[in-house]
Amino acid sequence: MKPSEIITLTTDFGQRDPYVAMMKGVILSINPRARIVDITHDIRAGSIQEGSTIIAEAYPFFPSGSVHVGVIDPGVGGKRRPIAVAADGHFFVGPDNGLFWPVVAAHPQSHVIHLTEKSYWMDIISATFHGRDIFAPVASHLSCGIDPNLMGEKVDNPVVLTSPRAWREQGLLTGEVIRVDGFGNLITNITVEELAEFRASEGPIITIGGLALKGIRTTYSDVGEGEALALIGSSNLLEIAVNRGSARTELGDDCGIGAKVIVRFED
Repeated sequence: MKPSEIITLTTDFGQRDPYVAMMKGVILSINPRARIVDITHDIRAGSIQEGSTIIAEAYPFFPSGSVHVGVIDPGVGGKRRPIAVAADGHFFVGPDNGLFWPVVAAHPQSHVIHLTEKSYWMDIISATFHGRDIFAPVASHLSCGIDPNLMGEKVDNPVVLTSPRAWREQGLLTGEVIRVDGFGNLITNITVEELAEFRASEGPIITIGGLALKGIRTTYSDVGEGEALALIGSSNLLEIAVNRGSARTELGDDCGIGAKVIVRFED
């Protein structure tokens, strides 16, 4: 795989501390030509589920040969393995805690390496900052064209991440909110494929908390300003939104991550 020299970063570090900048410094010290792209550093602290969703959603829009570093790592310094994954023409570097499982599961030919060759790490390893001391240098070496097989041994048992799935029962499609974006839109785990039968009907009803919405809209402006709606977002998932407002704010704490969303036909 020819490297693109693009390295993306997805972390739960936020922007207040110097941690992201330190990782970038390590990367550029090894490969000054690297082009670093921040996907996000606002993953909820320790939320492997949210991080895995965003990485899987974002990476296909980058050129083949890009390296994607994910550091949502509540088990840092423990027994979890540091890994590199080659899948779908891309590399992924981070902890073996399920963060890359959606990518691995979608691509059965994925190649997973347990990173054990310390010559590709920093000289001194902090027990609490493998993002800087292991993942950043490994990613930079990969961006230079180093074969990941030189960095450790292949493993066949990466950690599986159990993700919440929508289910059907007695004519109802039930899912849940899995992410709230920066606009306050409530993104669910209900896919456009799962909604196909309901979208073809005259009046699917989508309920969340005490709110019931009739129909699935196409754009936010299909309803008046300040009104709530359901639509299929750019991730091909059902979203609950408020036109020119925040569904998260308007609907309150009971409609945050984990809130049940039910789709049914109109009686």
